[in-house]
Amino acid sequence: MDATTYLMRHGPAEDDSPSGQDFDRALTASGRERVLRVAAELVAQGEAPRVILASPLVRALQTAELVAQVCKPAEPVRVRREIAPGGDLRGLLYEVIRSKTPRVMLVGHEPSLTDVAAAVLPGGFTEGFEKAMVMGLVTREGAPITRRFLLMPKTLVWRQG
Repeated sequence: MDATTYLMRHGPAEDDSPSGQDFDRALTASGRERVLRVAAELVAQGEAPRVILASPLVRALQTAELVAQVCKPAEPVRVRREIAPGGDLRGLLYEVIRSKTPRVMLVGHEPSLTDVAAAVLPGGFTEGFEKAMVMGLVTREGAPITRRFLLMPKTLVWRQG
């Protein structure tokens, strides 16, 4: 059985938060709009996530909640510390893959997303994640993880494979 897992970078966020803490940086108005457009495109293409896991940082959690608002997953967004900077994102990705839960989205940060994609994809990944970019990964029993698509957030262009 094939399963798709989505990696998504948070949307564009403010440079500084009122608290002065990086953890608290929120999405900008244009960042919110970009995330909503990306989420609508996921729905239009039949790629809406059924489960959304997010970093606890404000900008990632806001991104996940906006995606959930549009995609209507079966359960509320869940916060996972492994997705925060310095967490074990790769371990969480493998946990999700082993669970065989279809269409799980992990909403996180750079450079962790690029590092994990580079580590798990044959041939690596060096492009980096733009803000609000989504990568679809496919897992098949007994086969390596493959990249199915990239959804480029500024243009809503889909790059296959």
